Amino acid sequence: MTLSASGAIVSNAMTKHADPIPPSTRIIVCDDDDMIRWSLAEHLTSEGFAVEAVANGQECLDAALARMPDAILLDINMPVMDGLTCLRKLRESGAMVPVIVLTANGGVDSAIEATQLGAAAYLPKPFDLREVMVQLRRVLERERLSDEVRYLRDRQRARYADMVGESPPMRAVFDMLARLEGVDAPTVLILGESGTGKELVAQAIHARGPRRDGPYVEIDCASLPETLIESELFGHERGAFTDARATKRGLFEVARGGTVLLDEIGELPLGTQAKLLRVLENRRIRRVGGVVDVAIDAGIIAATNRDLAKDAEAGRFRRDLYYRLAVIPIELPPLRQRSSDIPALVAHFLEHFGRRIPGTLDGISPAALEAMAGYAWPGNVRELKNVMERIATLYRDEPRIELAHLPAEVRFAKRTAPMPTPTGNRFPLPPEGVDLEAVEHGLVVQALERTAGNQTAAAKLLGISRFALRNRIEKFGLKPGE
Repeated sequence: MTLSASGAIVSNAMTKHADPIPPSTRIIVCDDDDMIRWSLAEHLTSEGFAVEAVANGQECLDAALARMPDAILLDINMPVMDGLTCLRKLRESGAMVPVIVLTANGGVDSAIEATQLGAAAYLPKPFDLREVMVQLRRVLERERLSDEVRYLRDRQRARYADMVGESPPMRAVFDMLARLEGVDAPTVLILGESGTGKELVAQAIHARGPRRDGPYVEIDCASLPETLIESELFGHERGAFTDARATKRGLFEVARGGTVLLDEIGELPLGTQAKLLRVLENRRIRRVGGVVDVAIDAGIIAATNRDLAKDAEAGRFRRDLYYRLAVIPIELPPLRQRSSDIPALVAHFLEHFGRRIPGTLDGISPAALEAMAGYAWPGNVRELKNVMERIATLYRDEPRIELAHLPAEVRFAKRTAPMPTPTGNRFPLPPEGVDLEAVEHGLVVQALERTAGNQTAAAKLLGISRFALRNRIEKFGLKPGE
């Protein structure tokens, strides 16, 4: 079927496309010629489209803004409002619906202007309805692919490796990680509270960097006494000390061609800090008890939950080492500062634990989600993950997470301002005095209870190092979890 400029039907040859059209695919046909408008509407309806036919540009604009269609077939020369004005106003409104321009005017100027305004296709009259269908399907397919690309791009931006987040702080982190992909970066310093995912960031940097095929080794600088940590990092020669029965390679040697993560770098003793600085500057190590320097070939990532800048100012951390580590700093926000990510994280953990713990749990009630979003999550994403694992285990046969399934601290949490410290940093001493040992014991116990036994977090609450906290745990005869 071919339509002349006047709308006369010239040909009746038509072949239906094999692919079915989703009934929700809406098309606006806008033409002031009654015959053309009717013929297009009838044919598109027979092809499975939902069609709305209008007679001028103003009606098209009103219909499109009120009920956004999937595509518009738009005539150029019309009364009240012409097609180009309609298209311009659509674009000014922000509507990016694809438009196929139809016109009896074969002039080049109108085609150029329509293209500049974002017209997806241009068909001069008289046109063959088969060509209209070819162009319309092509435009709809292109739009579908664009939507899919946008969806995948947004989905990609909402996660990186095993990390999930759509909030601005997390997107900034993901953007930084994307910039590091394939780059043999100098030292990277990852900052963030306990449970924010520093280890995941380090693993992602290694997995997507040029050293991905090499080993990935990590050491918790807070878990070893000063007498052993140098041996772990740099290795030792046979006979270097009493128990050194054989030569041992340190982690920097073991990680040759790969990456070393120095976790809890803020807990590193000052003496070892000086030796680490020399290693970073010279890219060479000397084993404990050795006399020969060994070249190292490993990427260095450091992580800490301490404020190293403040520690450097206070003399608790070497300033020169801090600057050497912080060539590329990455700061992870605590979960309380990105509560908008909690729905995505809940969905992620539901899927994650659903694969391991079969059941029907597949959703969350609005009340439960609101409570989770309002909780401060002092343990950050690690705490949320633990709560989700508990729920997935205990309530696996429920249809969704309900408010009653949440731990009491989440259900009844109230945001409160931190208690002010009287008289600056001084606590008032009661007239009758105090038992200082008892006060210290009580504060250590409270810190451990509040952090569920997490010694690093408890040490941070008390303003002391993890080593100092361990000394007090031993001093008071406490169990590590108390």
